Amino acid sequence: MKEKLHFTILSNDSSDGDGGYGVGTLDLNNVTPLIIDCENQHVYIDLEALHGRSIIEKKVRFSADLTHASDDYHRYWIVWVAIQIAQNGPYYAGCTASEVRVSKEERRIKLGYKSLPEQVNYLDKALKGKVILNHLDANSKRLLHQFLANFNEQYWQHSPEEIKQQLSIMGDL
Repeated sequence: MKEKLHFTILSNDSSDGDGGYGVGTLDLNNVTPLIIDCENQHVYIDLEALHGRSIIEKKVRFSADLTHASDDYHRYWIVWVAIQIAQNGPYYAGCTASEVRVSKEERRIKLGYKSLPEQVNYLDKALKGKVILNHLDANSKRLLHQFLANFNEQYWQHSPEEIKQQLSIMGDL
């Protein structure tokens, strides 16, 4: 029996192969955005990140310039986790992360840094089964490893070694 993954944004091929309306849209049925809050040592799912409306992105004016977030900032990672189903069950197939910084300065609209092209490219790569996590700091890797392994042990066990290796910290795995 095929296990249904409970996350749907777009379903089926909207163009039915005719090359018309909807061609080139991403099928986001099997991707979930996670937020790593580096300061609070917390990882959580925020589905609104798919639309650039996660809790960390609200009321923030973003720039692609790192200096825009000032010297005193909160650091986050938006992690795209793609799930596939194989013969032996579901697994984490692709996993990528992009950095987001939000100024700690108290303002109505805060200043922040994120690269939207990088986020979109990383989302696409996760959907294609790529693993790009080497740029995360050791603590973020540890938090993500714990979250993914504890969220569903079966998913973690069936996942490719590449994800486990990139999230290992000095032989933790």
